[in-house]
Amino acid sequence: MGNSRAEHQDIRPLRIAILNLMPLKITTETDLIRILSNSPLQLEIHLMKVKAHTSKNTPVEHMRAFYRDFEVMKSEKFDGFIITGAPLEHLDFEQVNYWNEIKEIFDWSRTNVTSTLYICWAAQAGLYHHYGIPKYPLDSKMFGIFPQKILDPALPIFRGFDDQFNMPHSRHTEVRRVDIQANPALTLIAESRESGVGMVMARGGREIFITGHSEYSPLTLDTEYHRDLDKGLPINKPLHYYEDDDPRRPPMVTWRGHGTLLFTNWLNYYVYQETPYNLEDIH
Repeated sequence: MGNSRAEHQDIRPLRIAILNLMPLKITTETDLIRILSNSPLQLEIHLMKVKAHTSKNTPVEHMRAFYRDFEVMKSEKFDGFIITGAPLEHLDFEQVNYWNEIKEIFDWSRTNVTSTLYICWAAQAGLYHHYGIPKYPLDSKMFGIFPQKILDPALPIFRGFDDQFNMPHSRHTEVRRVDIQANPALTLIAESRESGVGMVMARGGREIFITGHSEYSPLTLDTEYHRDLDKGLPINKPLHYYEDDDPRRPPMVTWRGHGTLLFTNWLNYYVYQETPYNLEDIH
């Protein structure tokens, strides 16, 4: 930011909404708030839920204390918005019981939020709803830590990044490069030879779609792996994750630095430096 612009900055806390669609909501909100808190910017976090779904894995008391329904929040405006993944990949989007509410939230975000991060399932759902991008089932789960190649290093979202960065993935479906590139409204900004499309940008950064989980804590994939093993479910070990690729050894954390920088850059360049001081001016 140049001196003249900096001298005219009016400072206030940024209002960040998080629509948490994951089953273990406390774990997910902790991961996100921990990584967001690395920014020196002051943040007000507002947790959102959909009315058409009742969480079975989070105490009712917690939901009542910290979450509000979208219908209560939709009259408000926010500087930034994060929409998490959800374990719904085996369903067509229209089969999701709260799909109509999700579509309303997606549309609402375009006029009530400065920039929105769509993560994993939400990225696929957002690309489908806004741009007609289909998702495709994978032969086996994309599970592990995968190197991503930056396609436009000049973008502010990648400021301070190396040419390649690692990102956790845990998904059964994918979006494809050919579909992204066929839509002039979308820009593929990171991809992997192994895990495919990594990040997509639209509307000058007002929408950023991330197919992985840069916010994951060190043990998230390990917990998921052993959970499925204990249930007798078919699951391959997460790739490029354990030391010497041995599940008996501890995970090697190779994504946390870039993951933190990703969220910090989003907050700084796509939220703080773009959002109006008067929230009512967002449109």
